[in-house]
Amino acid sequence: MASLLVAISFLSFLLVKQSPIDPIQAYVGADMLNVSPEQRERIEEYWGLNEPIMEQFWSWGSAILSGDLGTSMIYRLPVSEVIGERFINSIALMSTAWVLSGIIGFSMGVLAAMKKDTWIDRIIKWYCYTLASTPTFWMGLLLLIVFAVWLNWFPVGMGVPAGVLAEDVNIMDRIKHLILPALTLSIIGVANIALHTRQKLIEVLSSDYVVFARARGEKGFTLFWRHGLRNIALPAITLQFAAFSELFGGAVLAEQVFSYPGLGQATVEAGLRGDVPLLLGLVLFSAIFVFVGNLIADIIYRVVDPRTRKEQSYAAK
Repeated sequence: MASLLVAISFLSFLLVKQSPIDPIQAYVGADMLNVSPEQRERIEEYWGLNEPIMEQFWSWGSAILSGDLGTSMIYRLPVSEVIGERFINSIALMSTAWVLSGIIGFSMGVLAAMKKDTWIDRIIKWYCYTLASTPTFWMGLLLLIVFAVWLNWFPVGMGVPAGVLAEDVNIMDRIKHLILPALTLSIIGVANIALHTRQKLIEVLSSDYVVFARARGEKGFTLFWRHGLRNIALPAITLQFAAFSELFGGAVLAEQVFSYPGLGQATVEAGLRGDVPLLLGLVLFSAIFVFVGNLIADIIYRVVDPRTRKEQSYAAK
């Protein structure tokens, strides 16, 4: 984890410094023509942009180790405060999409395996292969056009109604603004889990002990519940936790399409407007987020599959 964060920090810092976007111009905005060279120098000195790259990286890294992520140039707030505020919105979106994609994808995979080589199986496979090659932003725009513009069932975007005070926003307003972005992520996210579950269950149903169970008269849902569920549920959960990186990347695009005030929209704004402290803070936070998901997946796999522990004990001996 430590080596990963150090490498990501260094590479991200170098990439941001090579960006063609001028952070001073992005910071000042439309008033850049009224800024004198002396004022520009003072701004560079205030943000430490006049120092050599390695000195800037060292100063930034030292501040990170002390718990200071810096100050956002866009929001004029500490980066940790911006990330904390936006993460509340993003975690609501990602957790909803994560649960929906897991349940729907697992159910579709089970149905496809139980109906192997039928028209139901072919439709589910076609649906999953199509979704696997569908961009998140395109699906978001499609849902936005159909359900928000044509049918007017849901709001066009944002996290809360426009022009409404924060104390007047209720939970139903937030849910209505959450549905379309979460639906976009969950529709895209079902493909991997559905195809994996289908293949795993097909292997289980063709095993010797299931053939013996069929010979004893077990079939249908009873056969799946007794012999299939345990063998495919936990690997599917492991795969779902390992998909945190795809979930976070999809959230960036979905939040931008729906103007949803989460980490994804903040990342795009920080990149386009040259907010180096905020962008680097978001990079580190997203790396930790993805690492935690992969770590949970590894732990679950280790607990579920005893063969992993045996192989490691044999290797140690």
